Amino acid sequence: MAHVDVSQEIGANQEDTWKVISDLNSFEKWLTIHDKWYGEPPTELTVGSTFTEQATIMGMSNKIDWVVEEFNAPSNMKISGKGLAGAQITFDLSVEPVSDTTSTASIVADFTGQMVVGAIGAAIERASDKECKASLEKLNELVS
Repeated sequence: MAHVDVSQEIGANQEDTWKVISDLNSFEKWLTIHDKWYGEPPTELTVGSTFTEQATIMGMSNKIDWVVEEFNAPSNMKISGKGLAGAQITFDLSVEPVSDTTSTASIVADFTGQMVVGAIGAAIERASDKECKASLEKLNELVS
């Protein structure tokens, strides 16, 4: 298993940050692992919403079928996905207020599966940590 837990202060309030982080159509602007959607993603998310994405980590693309497990606007959403070769991924995206003009965005990600063990699991964890940090930096640039 690979586990990532990263946070960054964002130069926008919770609601403005949430609008971007919870809008699937904005993923291409800030989420560095996002490649494309298969079909149109839902415009409004609720628990049980589903969508399919192509994502790339360490140069390996994977088609992921996502389902929304939790959706608590404007603070967090948890999505879980299944990809090729038995890959299972969980993303918990959250935004907490800091002040009227700033917030903290966090990504907690877990990757499991037959291939996510030992040295490969450790490499996926390092690469995912780097990608999540870069994503939050891009999110900050986008909303600030």
